[in-house]
Amino acid sequence: MNEAVQIERSTRISRLFAAFGLLLLLFLIIAPFYLGRSELYLLVEIFSYLALASLWNLLAGYTGLASVGQQGFVGLGGYSLFALTIFFRMPPIVAVLAAGIVAALLAVPTAWVIFRLKGAYFAIGTWVVAEVYRLVSAQVSALGAGSGTSLPTQVVQSIAPTRAARDNLIYWTGLGLVVAVLAVSYLILRSRWGLALTAIRDSESAAESVGVDNYRTKFLIYFLTAGATGSVGALISMQKLRISPEAAFSVNDWTAFVVFIAVIGGIGRMEGPLIGTIVFFLLRGFLADLGPWYLMLLGAFAIIITLTMPKGIAGWLAERFDLDLFPLRRRVRLPKLKSEDSTHSVAACCRNGS
Repeated sequence: MNEAVQIERSTRISRLFAAFGLLLLLFLIIAPFYLGRSELYLLVEIFSYLALASLWNLLAGYTGLASVGQQGFVGLGGYSLFALTIFFRMPPIVAVLAAGIVAALLAVPTAWVIFRLKGAYFAIGTWVVAEVYRLVSAQVSALGAGSGTSLPTQVVQSIAPTRAARDNLIYWTGLGLVVAVLAVSYLILRSRWGLALTAIRDSESAAESVGVDNYRTKFLIYFLTAGATGSVGALISMQKLRISPEAAFSVNDWTAFVVFIAVIGGIGRMEGPLIGTIVFFLLRGFLADLGPWYLMLLGAFAIIITLTMPKGIAGWLAERFDLDLFPLRRRVRLPKLKSEDSTHSVAACCRNGS
């Protein structure tokens, strides 16, 4: 007797990847006990880019909101951290989370403005708003105005009494942020809310016709991604211990590279930012010493990937090897026919002339 048809979400590969991910997380948690300061600094940088790319992928890849102004929330998060720790004496680790709340609140008037725009106008509008935030931050003389400022010694020491302890605490904060971003993104995309996002991305009119509140859904995603981006920006500034408008609101560092990671990894797939981040840091490690050729080669690599793999590396792997590390869709598993059943089926087909 044949087995019944089964509906499943996870696959054998995804379960193995989940087990590997938990093991990797354990090694990352204890990394400060066996890695040096430079390695921990690099890992925090990797965590930051992975979190930013995952948030941009959630915003653009799943919701269709192609923003090129996310550096605005990175900068707002950084400046909020400095303001909260210097003027309000807030503990820096707490200020990282509070900076995300500030960025999320400022996303409300931002969304009210840019959600009136569509397509390319929306993308340009986000960049313009980010530039406005940069210019406003450059006028705050208490935070160094255009030249920026550094965290005071007493604030730095309030993170932890020793440099090693500070490095470890910043590292664990970065690890916690990226794990939270990936976990929340996965839960959102597995839910009915995730179906609403992809429906809006594919066709807003069709999504609305089946009962999706387009504006409310897009606004909530924009609000959440802005807050999380602000917390990542605060973490970046806390690690550097210094901030300036040009660095905090850098479109090259916090948007161009992030979009590069998402595009080569695969937009609209959770695996995309993960693969893209690994590839980006490998390329940076090999090409960073080439000066102006570095950015040119990155651009050439992106062009080659988009021409040969339009859905990114993750999309190509999914099509060629059915690789789905973060299973979001349910799939039908057909039962395997026994050999005698298969023989009877073939014989019946032959008798029927099929």
